[in-house]
Amino acid sequence: MAMIWPDHLFLVGCGNMAGQMLSRWLDCGLDPARVTVLRPSGRPVADGVTVVTDYPATLPNGTTILLGMKPYQIVDVAAALAPLCHAGTPIVSILAGTTLADLRSRFPGARDIVRAMPNLPVGLGEGVTALFTDATTDASVKAHIDAFIQPLGLAEWISDETLFNQVTALSGCGPAFLFRFADALARAGEAIGIPADQAARMALATVQGSANMAARAADNPATLADRVASPGGMTREGLNVLDADDRLLTLLTDTLAAARDRGEAMARGA
Repeated sequence: MAMIWPDHLFLVGCGNMAGQMLSRWLDCGLDPARVTVLRPSGRPVADGVTVVTDYPATLPNGTTILLGMKPYQIVDVAAALAPLCHAGTPIVSILAGTTLADLRSRFPGARDIVRAMPNLPVGLGEGVTALFTDATTDASVKAHIDAFIQPLGLAEWISDETLFNQVTALSGCGPAFLFRFADALARAGEAIGIPADQAARMALATVQGSANMAARAADNPATLADRVASPGGMTREGLNVLDADDRLLTLLTDTLAAARDRGEAMARGA
């Protein structure tokens, strides 16, 4: 399927997350000559991508802006960038805790503004990006941004902006939680006698293969787990430990709730 790229992409900041997004888009065929990155350090980003250390006098027609800097920088960025924006300048923001209403107040000339919350696997095209906008954003622009996000992995539009912290806790923070699980699985293997290097390799391969299998299966993960577990067998005995008193569900619910609550506290502080 042919990709629908912006005529020009202007990135404000290119840290870890924005850098992963840009890397994936370039891998999928985005012409680097269409990309400008504002980066005070002036450090190169990728071959062919223009890096500037200050705002240009104007933005080319057909520019889409990606706000990828730290959220606390929004005041200074908006003061310099808002005068360059007009009704035909879509803005995509990956700033945690920065609401759509806040963005609209800081960029009054921009009609089309979308909040996005990606996670790190977007760099592999296997990420999750939650998206939100309101009725002010033109439907055709929304569709264009949806197509632009698709190469990054799963794109999920949410209907309630207040769910962003919950979504971030699940998919944004989720990779770190899964990394921790993979590490714990490897260390548990070591604890029952498997050499550490082998346990680490086997744990990672098991997580990767099982996740791929679950993603492709018609059945949900709960059903798949029960299919692997023969009555009275080894797998069932292990699942009995995880399932007792819903201990795994409770642990993960507490984990996501803690992340969500921290996001809400950060938003209030901002």
